[in-house]
Amino acid sequence: MLDVKRLVLLRDLAEYGTVTAVAEIHRVTPSAVSQQLRALETEAAATLLHRDGRNVRLTAAGHALVAGSEEVLAALERAHSTVRALDDEVGGELRVGCFPSGLAPVAAPLVAALTGRHPRLRPQIVEAEPEEALPLLKRRDLDLALHYRYPHLGTPLPEGLTTEPLFDDPLLLAVPERLRDAAEDEGLTALRREPWISTPAPSACRDVMTHACHGAGFAPKIEHDYGDLRSSLALVATGLAVTILPGLLATAPPEGVALIPLPGKKRTVEAVIRAGSERHPSIAAALAALARS
Repeated sequence: MLDVKRLVLLRDLAEYGTVTAVAEIHRVTPSAVSQQLRALETEAAATLLHRDGRNVRLTAAGHALVAGSEEVLAALERAHSTVRALDDEVGGELRVGCFPSGLAPVAAPLVAALTGRHPRLRPQIVEAEPEEALPLLKRRDLDLALHYRYPHLGTPLPEGLTTEPLFDDPLLLAVPERLRDAAEDEGLTALRREPWISTPAPSACRDVMTHACHGAGFAPKIEHDYGDLRSSLALVATGLAVTILPGLLATAPPEGVALIPLPGKKRTVEAVIRAGSERHPSIAAALAALARS
């Protein structure tokens, strides 16, 4: 019989590429991960990894086992959900990861709706960007992630997760009022010589900005790095920079800022769960509350 926890380590090694990365995700030492993977090879009676010093890569047998592991993990999630569904009332803890700009418009109403409808349920919100939330979800430190993706970047969702789209958040061009007419008439090309504000690399927001500018025929001159693009609007208002940001971050802009829609550019806000967990009572309750909002 194959150990499920060891299967998870192999699956994560296939996704993240190194034993060190897997160890960091699971908060154990690399040597502990290596030991568990060797034990899995013994259980499987197959060589799952090619080892070359500190480098490892999956063999054909390793890839085959990873491909089957997602079905096993989803089946276990479904079984656990079936057991929990026997409870008379929805209760217990529900840990929800949420990206910062979704805390007020999405997470707070979700907590209010859940506690009002299910008094025994204890929702807990954890602030986390998508790149942080998805590993937490996969290792069961979260039950649900409120997450966003930029469809035009084509970033795939990791294996073993499933999504429920919630709404589209349009991207906006934020420019000083002096540039409003030029930006509305010429689009991004009017801003090729302007200083830009972006989030520090690596980030999806930065990728979106450079992708949009490259599509307009130029590379943006990024002079300012802001972890919070909402705060960057104060700099835009001075007339000294421009940026692209999601609509959720552009509410109540300061005087002097013009917000211009970018046709076809958006991020999709969605609820992400582990495959097979959608019938777990607390997760089902959260998905239902989000669908009603």
